[in-house]
Amino acid sequence: MLNHIAIMGRLTRDPELRRTGSGLAVASFTVAVDRDFGKNENGEKETDFIDCVAWRNTAEFVSKYASKGRMVAVSGRLQIRSWTDKDGNKRRTAEVVADNVYFGDSRRDAEGGNAYGGNSYGGGNSYGGNRGGYNGGNSYGQQQPTGGFGGYAQPASAPASDFAMLEDDDAQLPF
Repeated sequence: MLNHIAIMGRLTRDPELRRTGSGLAVASFTVAVDRDFGKNENGEKETDFIDCVAWRNTAEFVSKYASKGRMVAVSGRLQIRSWTDKDGNKRRTAEVVADNVYFGDSRRDAEGGNAYGGNSYGGGNSYGGNRGGYNGGNSYGQQQPTGGFGGYAQPASAPASDFAMLEDDDAQLPF
């Protein structure tokens, strides 16, 4: 069976980090996702507000780096939970259990810079969740918040946005 979902939108509030009785980190957040089709009677796009939950390292990452208004892409699985409310009524809710959370904007854009220019929707900085963390170990080669690439720090002499050229001396090779 296949249960995979991917959504992209803006956080409606700062993520809420809690801990289970055994100390496991869990973060709850809501993503506002514009529908690709149809408009309401006022000519505005309709928006879905999708509840998400992240666990362990992904929860800690989201609560530390994500904030209200940030563009995020969430991939994970859809989960339906059932419970009984305080009045004895049976209730159900759907939520996305996030495996990975990626930023769709840069921190500068989120702090009031050019929110829709350049890299906003093209996946600014991307950080893996439980499968690689945000500080190295990510085998997909996304840029890390420490300024490194794939978990390795760039040399101080290397340009920030480009690779440095190595001399023909084999002693400088990293392998």
